[in-house]
Amino acid sequence: MDRNIFRVGLFTTAVVSTVAFCACSNAPSVSTTALEIQDAQEEVIQEGSLSVQQEVSEHKYTNRLAEETSPYLLQHAHNPVNWYPWGEEALSKAKAENKPIFLSVGYSSCHWCHVMEHECFEDEEVAALLNEHYIAIKVDREERPDIDEIYMAAVQAMTGQGGWPMSVFITPDLKPFWGGTYFPKESKYGRPGFMTILSSIADSWKTKREEIYASADQLTQHVSNILAAEIGGEDEPKPELITNAVATLTKAFDAVDGGFGGAPKFPASSSIAMILREYQRTGDPAQLKMATLSLDKMAQGGMYDHLGGGFARYSTDAEWLVPHFEKMLYDNAQLAQVYLEAYQVTKDPFYKQVVEETFAYILRDMRDERGGFHSAEDADSEGEEGKFYVWTKSEIEEHLGKADAKIFNTYYDVRKKGNFSSPEEYHANQNILHTPISDEAVAKILKMSTDDLIAKIDELDHKILVVRSKRVRPGLDDKVLTAWNALMITAFAQGYQVLGNEEYLDAAVEAASFLVTDMYRDGELLRTHRKGESRLPAYLDDYSFTIVALLDVYESTFDVKWIKLADELTHTMIDKFWDDTASGFFNTSLDHKNLIVRTRTSQDNATPAGTSLATYGLLRLAKFTDNADYYDIARRILMDNYPYLAEHPQGFMRLMAAVDFYLNPPKEIAVVGPLASEEVSGLLDVARHNFVPNKIVAHLDSDDAAADEITEYLPLLANKTMIDNHATAYVCKNFACKQPVTKPEALLEQLELN
Repeated sequence: MDRNIFRVGLFTTAVVSTVAFCACSNAPSVSTTALEIQDAQEEVIQEGSLSVQQEVSEHKYTNRLAEETSPYLLQHAHNPVNWYPWGEEALSKAKAENKPIFLSVGYSSCHWCHVMEHECFEDEEVAALLNEHYIAIKVDREERPDIDEIYMAAVQAMTGQGGWPMSVFITPDLKPFWGGTYFPKESKYGRPGFMTILSSIADSWKTKREEIYASADQLTQHVSNILAAEIGGEDEPKPELITNAVATLTKAFDAVDGGFGGAPKFPASSSIAMILREYQRTGDPAQLKMATLSLDKMAQGGMYDHLGGGFARYSTDAEWLVPHFEKMLYDNAQLAQVYLEAYQVTKDPFYKQVVEETFAYILRDMRDERGGFHSAEDADSEGEEGKFYVWTKSEIEEHLGKADAKIFNTYYDVRKKGNFSSPEEYHANQNILHTPISDEAVAKILKMSTDDLIAKIDELDHKILVVRSKRVRPGLDDKVLTAWNALMITAFAQGYQVLGNEEYLDAAVEAASFLVTDMYRDGELLRTHRKGESRLPAYLDDYSFTIVALLDVYESTFDVKWIKLADELTHTMIDKFWDDTASGFFNTSLDHKNLIVRTRTSQDNATPAGTSLATYGLLRLAKFTDNADYYDIARRILMDNYPYLAEHPQGFMRLMAAVDFYLNPPKEIAVVGPLASEEVSGLLDVARHNFVPNKIVAHLDSDDAAADEITEYLPLLANKTMIDNHATAYVCKNFACKQPVTKPEALLEQLELN
């Protein structure tokens, strides 16, 4: 069932009598160009106006958030509001004092989170009301996705939409009874003032508490029905699921500008990857066109940073011109993967360039000193959205001179009156760099050869990048999240395999080593790390993403320790998260402190669902280790989710990739010989450089002292030897192996056979 379709009339007369603006569950909210809080399921997030790293030397107020590590929580550490982090102290205090909890959830680069902080949480009058009548709790949604998911479902049920900041009022026993998103201090934008809300709910809490509790009970049951329901599918996955999924994407495809649907447009990495999988099987040029047009338009548009590399979160328009300028680690990891796959399919050097520039950005600007990767860069600097990235025509002329500026401005569509359509006055005459016409067309306009143009643009890009580097950078959210890092490890590992760049391998191995040391304690993963401190229990996505990443690191290094670690984590994941009765994984572990619902979801959002990659990882690891239990669990998940996959495939594309792996068993490629030899490299290059989405690759050096131990752990390698003292490749599928081969061209022929 589609979680977005639920509406429930839970707002009782206990609050209606004093706060009439939310008299029904689908009460209207503001929907203007300047201010629109989008549906949480679409992950429409706007960006921050404060630097995460802003240092303040003197503070009038300091609250308990000062002891936290989350950059978002630290931003609020000196509000006059007596904030608490989510924890036993705050929850016990709410019960002891019998006060409602005001729960505020956001993240460091959220624009309207900062606006509400300035207007409300920095205001002493608002703080006085909050501190007197409520226990105020602040949560970073990226650190605590469980809290965010539960209360966002409640807000969506009450209002018909969601977004951040999320503002929820809950009882001392944690049941929600009223909520929304952004509220100004005083009424504006068609929104009620926060002062009015606080006073009205405080009055209702005193006079109509029984009705509030009844409403909270009803809403909590509704949330539980959405987030913890047993699906109960029993059908065996069929090829028609994939055919239907691609057909659904085809209907939504924008044949002019690429992508799916209208504005705002999101990268849809998983959907494009699914299309490439289907194209590899069908050879349908229309499917390839859907993928390549989408990838071309995104990388040519303003969502891509043409100077520094990397992608912004999403485009506000259908043409990919105007982004929300924040850069998220998880987007760049997933986009790097799909551009790599497109490069494997097409051999188009443009896709390789995008990958290399994106990786350069991550290594330059997002790497943590311990080897992991930071979470996000803000959209705003100096209080203006996109200021770091946009240019006036006169600025370009000032820094390049008239002649070179003409070339640069023609190439990037820089205009005197700007190309940035925005209600903000500070965006007047500003330009977002993008490349709306081809290199060949620009060269013709400028009467240059294409090669000379490209060389000149490279030179000018460097000059303007140097200028940009002197600007005030957007704020950096420097926490390191396990799940998001695992996505980037996979990207770098695959980048090394496809492009052969040792720097990418080093980055993948170093980050993987960080996860299994700093983020791994007493046999269990942790969620977040910042400035030397790792903390908070891990979630299902932390485990499943890391398992897949470790398998990718194994296929890059062939050090069996990574398979063993993946296997170890898989055992823990099953022990801590698996629900054998319902054939599904919970999002939180058995040891996680209880909330009002223990959620179990498999729908993708901006990142894949934990269940999706858990299923994919189980299927891959089953093939490596010959563990039938892993295969059985994955099969049960796919069967249980069959109704979702059949009826709403667009929300389950990463799980659909697991369906594809299940229905089209992988080519099992075993390469035997000295790893450093040219012969082994030649065979591995064939397996790595070509797009074979369903495959596993293992390596054995029969002279290795640990060869017997390795083959015992990886049955795929058992009884595999070199032929005539030459490196040899074995291709197996469905318990049958082809003739061993020693020549790369012979291996290529076997991989292309269905």
